[in-house]
Amino acid sequence: MVNFIVNHQIILKYFQAMMQKNVYRNIGITTSTILLAVLVWSFNEDLFQISKNLDVFASVYKEVNINYVDDINSAKLIKSGVDAMLDGLDPYTEFVPESEIEDYKLKYVSTQYGGIGASIFNRDKKVFVSDVFNGFPAQRADIRPGDQLVKINDIELAGKTNEQVSILLKGTKGAAIKLLVKRDDAAPVEKSLVRDEIKQPNVTYYGMVSGNMGYIKLDKFLENSADEVTTALVALKKNNPQGIILDLRSNGGGILQEAVKIVNLFVAKDVEVVSQKGKIKEKNFSYRTMSAPLEPNLPLVVLVNSRSASASEIVAGSLQDLDRAVIIGQRSYGKGLVQQTFTLPYNSLVKITIAKYYIPSGRCVQALDYTHRKDDGSVNKMADSSLHEYKTKDGRSVYDGSGVYPDIMIKQERFANITQALVGKLMIFDYATRFRNTHTKLSDALTYQMSDDDYNDFVKFLNGKDYNYSTNSEKLLTSLKTEATKEKQFGEIQGEYDILKNKLMASKKNDLQLHKDEIKQVLENEIVSRYYYEKGRYEVNFKYDKELAQAVKTMQDKNQLAAVLKGVGEYKIIGKPQLAAVAIKKGDKTDEIDQ
Repeated sequence: MVNFIVNHQIILKYFQAMMQKNVYRNIGITTSTILLAVLVWSFNEDLFQISKNLDVFASVYKEVNINYVDDINSAKLIKSGVDAMLDGLDPYTEFVPESEIEDYKLKYVSTQYGGIGASIFNRDKKVFVSDVFNGFPAQRADIRPGDQLVKINDIELAGKTNEQVSILLKGTKGAAIKLLVKRDDAAPVEKSLVRDEIKQPNVTYYGMVSGNMGYIKLDKFLENSADEVTTALVALKKNNPQGIILDLRSNGGGILQEAVKIVNLFVAKDVEVVSQKGKIKEKNFSYRTMSAPLEPNLPLVVLVNSRSASASEIVAGSLQDLDRAVIIGQRSYGKGLVQQTFTLPYNSLVKITIAKYYIPSGRCVQALDYTHRKDDGSVNKMADSSLHEYKTKDGRSVYDGSGVYPDIMIKQERFANITQALVGKLMIFDYATRFRNTHTKLSDALTYQMSDDDYNDFVKFLNGKDYNYSTNSEKLLTSLKTEATKEKQFGEIQGEYDILKNKLMASKKNDLQLHKDEIKQVLENEIVSRYYYEKGRYEVNFKYDKELAQAVKTMQDKNQLAAVLKGVGEYKIIGKPQLAAVAIKKGDKTDEIDQ
């Protein structure tokens, strides 16, 4: 009975508010009474369930807090409960307590903070520098990747987590910080730095590449990302480029409005870029270009891969739908959901998925169906039978429910097991550290190529070091042994098994030479970064970048460029489910969606 009274009062207050706003000024009292009765009847059960469940939740918390055998962390307990409640929705709906607000802002809103301009990692309970950003205090103090941080302001770091150390490194711009740094086997050296405002750019690189093409690498869509792309584009236009390459690979997205502004750089004013639609009509909105484009005519290619998501898909998908750009790479991630943050008491907030977004053809790229989970809580991909065909501006066929499928698919290559092991076991990192400490200079990043002598030195460096790994053949052989043992048949095949295992081990010894080219590629990337930082990583990798090479080739071939954008021949249908499945089987797409 109490719940009914509460619900009745809520509805009465709702109607009183509506009447005060003159919403029902011209409706008679009889009609209002009928509406009130209908709403009481239809909303009562929902409101009862809300009230009931909140009461149950509060009661459980109260009893646990009073009676549990050990002391409990109230804040942690409530957060666990809230997280569990939201976990059944989607990965993007999340609660952010006051203690995590700053990290949230860095991740989703702004890239600025006070610090020294270095990233760190934990190894054997010790803290090491993993990367240094050019032009900031750490670089100016000659702190290098591979250096060990022993103390910060006389606080010992041994055993501390990355998060604890990160907190010690960050602080107010202009504040002094003292570091005790150890390099190789030398005695630790004390360095005094002054924290600066660390701003990680959204555009991490731009410049001219082969074929006189302008290249822009956009890493994220946080504050000012559109302004940064504009600055890059203006600078590149001074070189009279033959085309523009916008690289959105591994860009996980960010602010939707920034994506709209970036599209506006290449398409005319008052064109719809994206719309959002949810159950609350007031939150439905269409985003259109607001100004004249900066570059409406130059050939344009957008690079994407399986980790290009959200705002990246808005840019790539809308430019594809408007037949303004050629999309090259692999199928994008498939996140077509829009989030909005709401403030909560005590400086906390909640980020909630409020709508799906739709690009100009009318399609939504969302690839996973969170609404219809399996009984075990896992999520299905959108079934091929549920996907729909849409048309681009000039009539090409595109499809919803599976990310943005590129106009030109490039096979996603994976590094060999040995290369992955050398990276994962930090052998590449350690050798680059040693190389930098013994070589004071390096030729510029664009022309650097590791010599065979240096590669042989790397092979010697590996002697006696643990970089153990299993090949796919070894994994299959181990699986065979396991199954044969279960079936009590291993004894019958053990002789053949041992012979095959020895052959595999002998073959494995040649992996350092068999996969020499790709290992050298990774080594070059890490070594160059020690001299030319993030910019160097991009430049040294240009010569290996197949998607970049295809972008240049496509824009130089005017016939192919026109064929793609006009939908001639094989370019008429993009990502049709049956055709896409054939492409996957052929190995044109190896990365599966994983959320």
